[in-house]
Amino acid sequence: MTLISKRGVLQAALSLLALASTQAMAQAWPSKPVRLIVPAGAGAAPDVIARIVGEKLAAAWGQGVIVDNKPGAGGIPGMSALARSAPDGYTIGFVPAAMGTITPLVFKNPQFNPDTDLTSAATVGISPLMLAVPSSSGIQSVADLAKHAKAHPGKVNFAAPQLNSLPHLAGEMVSKAGAMGLFTVPFRAPPEAVTAVLSGDATLTVDGVPGLLQHVKSGRLRAIGVTSAKRLPGIDVPAVAETYPGYEAIGWFQIIVPAGTPAAIVERINADVNRITASPEVTARLGDMGVYPRQDSVAGAHEFFVQQQGAMKRLVNELGVQAQ
Repeated sequence: MTLISKRGVLQAALSLLALASTQAMAQAWPSKPVRLIVPAGAGAAPDVIARIVGEKLAAAWGQGVIVDNKPGAGGIPGMSALARSAPDGYTIGFVPAAMGTITPLVFKNPQFNPDTDLTSAATVGISPLMLAVPSSSGIQSVADLAKHAKAHPGKVNFAAPQLNSLPHLAGEMVSKAGAMGLFTVPFRAPPEAVTAVLSGDATLTVDGVPGLLQHVKSGRLRAIGVTSAKRLPGIDVPAVAETYPGYEAIGWFQIIVPAGTPAAIVERINADVNRITASPEVTARLGDMGVYPRQDSVAGAHEFFVQQQGAMKRLVNELGVQAQ
């Protein structure tokens, strides 16, 4: 046997050994409870969705999945804690779009870098937003909103749920796309913004579908658009993109882990999350919350994150948002 062939045999043996080692690691993990960091408060939509997924993961893994809520400051306490955690698979994060891609852009010191500190393991689903106006306003569409805003420059109020939140930026994006010049009034929380529209103090608000749909069904609000690229199943509301081609601003949720987490564990998380979100029970429960499950490979989850990150960077730059 030549030296070259001996080296080839040795390399093949080492590769098989490494493969066996990673497979053994994935099979052995987890051997203790897993902490699931949620950068939002208990009872908030991300927390509720995280607990649905966490409950199913606990059953799949035969270990407890302990939800650790770390709200506040754009999710910085939770995201920075996740970034500093040991990359051993025993601390993972349930990350909403805003915390993963907007917070690093609008805070001068976010205390984590999504490009170097974290990595996507799986996509749970996407969560489009809805534009709503008072049903008494006479505004029937996004085009009507633009016409009304141009006829009353600077006097059409946009009730934004939380400054620099995804709904806020999505609304600003609509205003810019239609050259509407909406006057933005930021509120501390979505319910306050909705109340402003219901009372007639504001003409428009943008929020997640579940937060607005109840008022639309009651007849108090009129939905004039959704922020997904296409119309949503079961909701007969035009996409904003039908008026302004190329428009899209969606929320989403991913399982994200500290950078350096073993690939075999990341693949295991990905496979289990995909199986869970594809089940009819979880699909229905998430659908009730306006979340549409999405199954990605690990590479696909990373690609989706990068694509969404780029979209948010462009949006923040176009709107001239300054980091605080």
